[in-house]
Amino acid sequence: MSGVSLATADRSEPNQLDKQEKTMIGGVMGSLRVIELQLVAFIMVFSATGLVPLLDLVFPAFASAYILLLSRLAFPSNGRVSSGSQEIFQGSKFFWLYVIVGTRVDTENIISGLSLFSPPVRALVPLLYTVRRIFVILDWIQDVWLNKTLPANAQAKDIAWYWFGRILAAVNLLYFSINLFGFLIPRFLPRAFEKYFHEGDETHWKMAEDKRSAAANKSQSTDKKVD
Repeated sequence: MSGVSLATADRSEPNQLDKQEKTMIGGVMGSLRVIELQLVAFIMVFSATGLVPLLDLVFPAFASAYILLLSRLAFPSNGRVSSGSQEIFQGSKFFWLYVIVGTRVDTENIISGLSLFSPPVRALVPLLYTVRRIFVILDWIQDVWLNKTLPANAQAKDIAWYWFGRILAAVNLLYFSINLFGFLIPRFLPRAFEKYFHEGDETHWKMAEDKRSAAANKSQSTDKKVD
């Protein structure tokens, strides 16, 4: 008995660890959602005071409208919601750390977290925002690397902040470039389309099976009546 219980405990231990990891990740993501709501409040205040450029306000509205059109016309949801339907790409702890570090706000997290949108639509959201973000970072790079210069008698504090801004801009450009060209386009987007069409095939196959079984039951009932 002790051997059986020990074996059972050994098998259930990885599942318990997985549950603990998912709970921890869910708690971190929940905390990030609260932070995002606070950021939305700050954005609304800054927008009302005119501190946010008009393009930064128009782009989320355009992206949201475009995503809704895609979800209705091009990639409608198959209507299948399973336990893992919201997870397009399942990865390791390092992948989830990468997701948490690179988390985004507003349209990206809202649409990406809703199962009523199909996988291609949910995958296109971070793709659109990452492209937009790279263009903003390029303007940042131009400003800190080309437009700004240090005076000849600059203090050590000014030099430190000067190079901190340069390095921060370069790191952001490197990160989001790797995110776009190394993950979203070659891996995440194809996986989303694969999942979408696989779910569509399963739905059509199930409907065909239901029709065949209904026809078979109807023919059997007709034969019984004839007898």
